Amino acid sequence: MSPELGMGLGRGISLGTAWESGNLQGNAGANRLIFGQMHEDAAVERGAFAGLGRVFCIASAGDTALALAGEHEVVACDLNPVQLQYAQARMNGAMPRRGDAERAMEMARQLAPVVGWRRALVDEFLQMTDVEEQATFWRVHLDNAMFRGCFGLLLSRAAMRLIYANQFLECLPSHFGEVMRARLARGFAAHANAENPYARALLKGEMMDARWPYGAQIRFVLGDAASYLESCPAGSFDGFALSNILDGADAAYSGRLARAVCKAASKDAKVVLRSFREPWPELKTNQAERERALIWGMVDVRRVKDLTDDWGAATRAGQAARTVFPVVAGVLP
Repeated sequence: MSPELGMGLGRGISLGTAWESGNLQGNAGANRLIFGQMHEDAAVERGAFAGLGRVFCIASAGDTALALAGEHEVVACDLNPVQLQYAQARMNGAMPRRGDAERAMEMARQLAPVVGWRRALVDEFLQMTDVEEQATFWRVHLDNAMFRGCFGLLLSRAAMRLIYANQFLECLPSHFGEVMRARLARGFAAHANAENPYARALLKGEMMDARWPYGAQIRFVLGDAASYLESCPAGSFDGFALSNILDGADAAYSGRLARAVCKAASKDAKVVLRSFREPWPELKTNQAERERALIWGMVDVRRVKDLTDDWGAATRAGQAARTVFPVVAGVLP
């Protein structure tokens, strides 16, 4: 079955998001498989949406849609037709395969012997069950001076521009290598490696096979999230799993998405939105520390109503709303 054609395609104008290029380099019209799997812990969404009904999610590689489909009616939307077809194929039983993001990470892992990461050492680390031992092992054996230097170089703006369009890099904090090392240390001190498939995917490149739940319902839509949600009746969805689609989006598109989510949300709807940005200290809804995928700075989980209230208060105060949505004050009526 072909995916449903949504809104926002073929209009001949820019949407204001780097994702519309269909590739990491931002080359127009060159749609590629970017993600072979999602480095996002869908347990966050499953917990946030427990007891709720219909869910809208970004399709990406299909992992989150598959994880939610056993308990929810799911609409999975993506701008990239190659990515959407891949997610749909996984629903029909296709095995996961590597996309451009996984290949880029594999190139980085080729440096493991250079920084002293012997295979046996990494395997020993990934078999650990005690998080205190993991934290010590990471600090003593893996987070060494050579790794710190190489990792910082790989995640420098100059190096990342070889793979990623500038729009994708604008959200990244300065000294990104140092920031990511801190996130990894935080995660290894909180989540047992032996029970964490995301750790194995990150350090060894193993592909996770998301299983299709019996009787699950997923409707696939080709289009951009803001345009599709704008076309939906009010109150259409109880949950929104938005991945990190605003990393690479401009303020205008972010505002459109904010308004569209609020319009399409039911009274008690919740939203989960990730970002590589560093969180604001006052962002009390950030659940990045619970996220087993280890790499995110912000995993904002809250009621859509709370988003609306925050934006309204910020607008009245003449300030920018302090949420993962990087929008200016006044985007909501």
